[in-house]
Amino acid sequence: MFIHKLRRDFGLQLLAFYLLLVVPALSIIVVFDVIESRRIQQEVTSRDLALAKAIAQQTDIAIGNALNAVEQMSLYPAVRADNIEDLQTIFSIVQGSRPDIDLIYRLDSNGEMMYHYPAGAISTIGSNFAFRVYFQKAQKSEAAFLSEARISPTTGQPVASAVMPIRTRDGVFLGVIATNIKLEGFSATAREAIQEQGQQQQGFQVFIIDHTGHVVGHAEESQLMAGINSIMPEIALEVLDGATGSQIAPDANGQEQLYTYAPIPNVRWAIVTSRPTALAFSQQASLRTITITAFLAFAGIGVLFWNVLHRRVLKPIEHLAAISQLIGEDKEISLKQREHLAKMAQRRDQLGELITSLTRMEKSIQARMNEQATLLETSQAVVSSLDTKVVLDLILEQVERLMNVQKIAIFVFDEQSGLYKVKASRGLSKQYIEKSTFKPAESYSAAMRAIRSGKPAQIVDTEADPDFAPLLPRSRDGGYRSILAVPLKSNYTPSSALLVLRPEPYEFSNNEIQLMANFANHAAMAMENAALYAHSDQRLKEQTRRLEALIQSMQDGLILGDLGGNVIYTNRRIAELANLQNTELVETTVTRVLSRILSQLKKPEKIRKQVEKSLSETKNREVEINTVIKGRELFLRFHAFDVTDLNNVSIGRGLIIQDMTAYREIDRMKTSLISTVSHELRTPLAAIKGYASTLLAEDVTWDRESTREFLEIISDEADRLSDLVNNLLDLSRLEAGSLQIQPVECNIEEIIERAAKRSLTFPGHRLHVTLAPSLPPLYADQPRLETVIRNLLENAAKYAGDNANISISVSRVSDKLIFRVEDDGPGIAPEQSERIFDPFFRIDNLFSRGAGGTGLGLAICRGLINAHRGEIWVEPRATGACFAFSIPLTLTTV
Repeated sequence: MFIHKLRRDFGLQLLAFYLLLVVPALSIIVVFDVIESRRIQQEVTSRDLALAKAIAQQTDIAIGNALNAVEQMSLYPAVRADNIEDLQTIFSIVQGSRPDIDLIYRLDSNGEMMYHYPAGAISTIGSNFAFRVYFQKAQKSEAAFLSEARISPTTGQPVASAVMPIRTRDGVFLGVIATNIKLEGFSATAREAIQEQGQQQQGFQVFIIDHTGHVVGHAEESQLMAGINSIMPEIALEVLDGATGSQIAPDANGQEQLYTYAPIPNVRWAIVTSRPTALAFSQQASLRTITITAFLAFAGIGVLFWNVLHRRVLKPIEHLAAISQLIGEDKEISLKQREHLAKMAQRRDQLGELITSLTRMEKSIQARMNEQATLLETSQAVVSSLDTKVVLDLILEQVERLMNVQKIAIFVFDEQSGLYKVKASRGLSKQYIEKSTFKPAESYSAAMRAIRSGKPAQIVDTEADPDFAPLLPRSRDGGYRSILAVPLKSNYTPSSALLVLRPEPYEFSNNEIQLMANFANHAAMAMENAALYAHSDQRLKEQTRRLEALIQSMQDGLILGDLGGNVIYTNRRIAELANLQNTELVETTVTRVLSRILSQLKKPEKIRKQVEKSLSETKNREVEINTVIKGRELFLRFHAFDVTDLNNVSIGRGLIIQDMTAYREIDRMKTSLISTVSHELRTPLAAIKGYASTLLAEDVTWDRESTREFLEIISDEADRLSDLVNNLLDLSRLEAGSLQIQPVECNIEEIIERAAKRSLTFPGHRLHVTLAPSLPPLYADQPRLETVIRNLLENAAKYAGDNANISISVSRVSDKLIFRVEDDGPGIAPEQSERIFDPFFRIDNLFSRGAGGTGLGLAICRGLINAHRGEIWVEPRATGACFAFSIPLTLTTV
């Protein structure tokens, strides 16, 4: 609904366009603000984190130095031997070189202070410090470590002790050597970091936190020894867990801070930096202010622009649309609307020009309405009649009335004469029409200019146009000075043009040219309709003949009948099955045709009723029967279907009769294959089994000659099995089209000799071979060619009889070699010469009844010859049989 309204409302379209401009721009501002804010926040966080890690590294180095110092002092013999004088010397030297050390002291194994340097105002020598956590830890440790921060009782300063346990080589605890590190040193590190960043006045703070959660370093001494939970409770857990990262959280006073923390892993301390988020992200806040300002400014300018656009453009356009609709509907415009229209027309911008144009348009619409009415009348004439002359005369009459001209003509190319001639005209004399012809080569004529360019062409003054000079006598004879020629565009008619002639020089306006183009289109349409009708009528007849030829060539029978059961149409196959002429079929009923087809059955009427009943069912409308027609058994399948119109209303019934005989023949061949192969396998297998069992019998000893005889029989029967399997494999490859032959140059005489020797029924002295002299080289697949000749020889020996003579001849005919295998036996009946090459087909005669075989030999021969691109056939003979096949001499590869 909204899309429909949007398409019809220009204001909504402008609003949508405005939003398409404004919304993405505002979105870009917002996205920029988000991305830039994240970048600034990440930059500040990364900078603070890098600073925290640097301070952590610096502090870690200072602590490492302190621990290294106590480790080194623990190695001095004076320190281990408790020599006070030497301790004073060593401690004074160390403290002089390490200003960060507040106190150096030595405790014995019981925790009693043996000596400390400097002595100070308050001496703790002799005091027991075994209660200190660091002393208790030292008793269990062997490496130096840093204690928790505390206030030194000796100096009163906040310190952290670097403690080193002293043990004998046997591991006996002797006490500790320790230095108190001033926490002020860590605070100095924090102050230096702040000064280096130049951020003293921006609330930036650096905290050094020990593993107990106390501040051991800060720019302000008042913060030393303060607990982290009281300063930054929200992040205390992460800091004490040794985490690294940044977090925005409130401090103890509720002020939002940016905390960044990094651990000092060796001593489980941490560095924490903090700064108020208002100061940390001040640049982000400034950017946000600029973004909001730009957002509001852009949106405000957009709203102002929309208000001006609506008042100055949209509302006037709405008034114009209303008036335009009244003009389009041919309704009267009110006085108030006209006054408002005249007021808007005084504007000097494009809208004022548009209103002025609208006023002019109103005046010209009436003229256009007259033209449209005329064109509509012309269109009705074009579609209502196929008489080209009547329609063209009407078109020219309308042109004469609307254009106010007296001379009009339509020139059409005449294919017989090769000239353009007048097909229809008005205002031209008969003599002028007969003379007004021109050739396609006359490019200077207005008609040819229009036809060649495909656009209207005009000559304002024939006397002043130099290109028209050769045709001036014609124009003077016809009494015209200006010409407008419009091409008639058509795909199915010869090229043509519509000419309007005026007696005076005249320049046709664009409107007149367009109007003439419309009339030219109608004239072209009238001529094209007539041509298309003739063409479509011819094509319909051709298509009908093609369809009828296709149906008549079908091997399936087709009957179409009306609802009353009368035959409407049948094809040739139905006439053959019913033994009726086509004229008889059209004048009969479907029932009578079925009766004729079924007439040779024992009970034709009963079976016909059964067929009709089966075909009248709604689901399975098929039935199959077998009958004998012209002495041949046929298997016929009847399939009925309904014939409906475009509204799916039944207008008749159809019946297709399919000849299923070939399919049933295939089934018979499958059965024959199983039966034949079973029989042919059983005979040699029985012989092999019998003679093998005889040879293996232990109670009989056979002589050498008998044993060889038995083995030869077994070998012959095995060869017979091998030939059978090879025949089946060759037939399978041939039917699958996968047999590949390898042509090589052949010695024909040797191939014939090998084929004869390898035949199961060797023809011996009965075989006569005749080769034509000077035979050219033959390229063929030797084993396959030998198989063909061997099969034909075995066939001749098997079916011609034991006393029949067999001959093989080879001769050249054109570009082929023809092989013939002949015998003088009983021969082959003509009706069997076609089927003899079918698989499993065998001739039944006196000589073949005792012979074995599968009926595959000749089928394999045909397949192998076809693979050589040759042919095989049976040649008729008065006596005997002759099989011939050809091999092309051009065969080199397949």
